[in-house]
Amino acid sequence: MAIAYPYPPGDGKVKWVSTDWLNEHLDEEKLLILDVQPNIHDYISEHIPGAVYMDEGFLRVSLRGRPGVFAPKESLQIIFSRESLDPDVPVVVYTAPGSFSRCTAGMGDGLEQTMISYSLARFGHDNVLVLDGGLQKWKAEGKEVTRVFPDKEGSNYRVQVRDEYAVGYEEFKNIKDRDDVVLLDARPPKFYEGESPWSKPGHIPGAVNFPWRGLMDKDNPTLLKPEGEIRAVIEERNITPDKTVICSCGTGREATNEFLLFKWRLGYPKVRLYEGSYTEWTSHPENPTVVGKNPR
Repeated sequence: MAIAYPYPPGDGKVKWVSTDWLNEHLDEEKLLILDVQPNIHDYISEHIPGAVYMDEGFLRVSLRGRPGVFAPKESLQIIFSRESLDPDVPVVVYTAPGSFSRCTAGMGDGLEQTMISYSLARFGHDNVLVLDGGLQKWKAEGKEVTRVFPDKEGSNYRVQVRDEYAVGYEEFKNIKDRDDVVLLDARPPKFYEGESPWSKPGHIPGAVNFPWRGLMDKDNPTLLKPEGEIRAVIEERNITPDKTVICSCGTGREATNEFLLFKWRLGYPKVRLYEGSYTEWTSHPENPTVVGKNPR
């Protein structure tokens, strides 16, 4: 059965659109396209017509020495306004590996579009559209790219902080081991099991390894696998809708992929994102960690 885009139906704040859908709506005045490729030169060299560039790096800064914390809402308000964002105007978010990004280790992994999409919804946007397959699929289909920058007016974005999406450190400690909670770790198995740039190797006790990359097409990290395949993987892990699903990873970035998937693609009713993730957990020396394949 063909999917009707934006998908899924309903009033979710984040949905997915196809490359064909975007191509058909490319000239709509009430639509903003956001290019979030990790290197500005990727955008300069090629982007979807009308797309405005946004750098993911401006979203997070250090807080009392701990890196990777969202900037104050006042800062985000200025950035979102400069990007011409309007909470009521649909915004399509996409990324790509990019030739410049591939020259930089660790960049161009495809997570830019889920990180930005989560952040927009987290801070007040009501209509975020993720381009399934991103620029990689767009180009593979022979659709138009350009080097022309759009002429855009700024906006007067007003941030609305949706704290219910995230779980803070103290609450996380109190609820993570409950029977009605499942804690996911979206990192690759090698980090989960013990290889680590963090001060302690391993994972948070109780966390189930659920690598985000396994949910995506093997050749395109911005293209979701068919929903049937995704649901089969989820059933194997016994991640059921009656539980509170806490998505975590290293810094909260990889977990955005799974947060969007469970909350808005699959419609799970209780989904939270531990934004501090393993970086915050290991910043407290007294917190234990587990090395190996098992959660505990």
